[in-house]
Amino acid sequence: MAQAQPATVLVVDDNAENRALDQATLEDEGFIVRLATSGAEALADFERAPADCVLLDIRMPGMDGIAVCGRLRELPGGADVPILFLTAQRDVDTFDRALAAGGDDFLTKPVRPSELIARVGAAAKLRRMALERRELYDIVRAQRDDLMRLQLHKEQLVAFLVHDLKNPVNAIELQGQRIARDANATERSRDAATRIQMETRALLRMITNLLDLSKADEGGLAPVRQPIPVSELLDEVQEAMYPRAREAGVTLKAASTGGAAIVGDRDLILRTVENLVDNAIRYAPEHTDISLTAAADAGGIELRVADAGPGVPEELRGLVFERFVQAEEGRARTSRGLGLAFCKVAVEAHGGRIWIEDATPGAIFCIRIPHA
Repeated sequence: MAQAQPATVLVVDDNAENRALDQATLEDEGFIVRLATSGAEALADFERAPADCVLLDIRMPGMDGIAVCGRLRELPGGADVPILFLTAQRDVDTFDRALAAGGDDFLTKPVRPSELIARVGAAAKLRRMALERRELYDIVRAQRDDLMRLQLHKEQLVAFLVHDLKNPVNAIELQGQRIARDANATERSRDAATRIQMETRALLRMITNLLDLSKADEGGLAPVRQPIPVSELLDEVQEAMYPRAREAGVTLKAASTGGAAIVGDRDLILRTVENLVDNAIRYAPEHTDISLTAAADAGGIELRVADAGPGVPEELRGLVFERFVQAEEGRARTSRGLGLAFCKVAVEAHGGRIWIEDATPGAIFCIRIPHA
């Protein structure tokens, strides 16, 4: 680290003996001393080159030290320079006037050399610390501005990606639908078309999750609430996720109690449950069931997605809802994307909560949406 430069002290006193004594005392301690014999001379000297500390006599002919202090504070670099008043007047009125003018310290004559060195040294050190803090503040502020600029670029990139990707993905799914409905298509073509539709729906869900997470970061994810019959919701999820479950060799089973309805954003709730079912499909062993159940009580609606996979250790259950979190293979399921992070954001946007329970074996992902 570079050694700090010696502090410069501007000594302002109309008495030659006092100036000489102050200069000798301070220079012996390594300070750089500049001398001024009057207030006007001190102001001109400081304006040419600000000092690190000013030692200022109060009683001087013409402009006294009190007036000089006020003028110094108005010069560039003078607002925060330490100004130490030096006077033979030992009265409260002079002391109060000196402080009111902007003085930082008050020494009475005759001043012992050790006291002068200690007071000037402390003032110079405090100024150096203030300057260093200001430099650090400027560095931190510049870094903050760079981070904000980077965040804005990221949000702009996400918006462009989502907008530009949705159209081609929708076009691919539409072509898959046309092939699947073509009476002249072979069985193999229809199977391929079903796979295309399944994968494009998953991709579109990922794209929309990304968009909604970005909206949530900006505070713009506002659910459009309407009644959603739970039985219709479960049927829609079962139909949408059936091809993916069949390919994975697992069975979806859905059941709800009564004719309950969720008051929430249909698209957000639907994609939340689809994401949870998709997560369960990835970890459920072949030839096992994934159950999707719903129950209502006086407080709200609770939806539960249970699988017979490896489960999630209790210490990791809060982490799997974070973006791009990946647990150790073999210990718990991993999250390589944004699906579960979106679920948490969407549920909390409705004032609800999401959590994980044991299924023995497997895991139960639970969401609770309160009544509006």
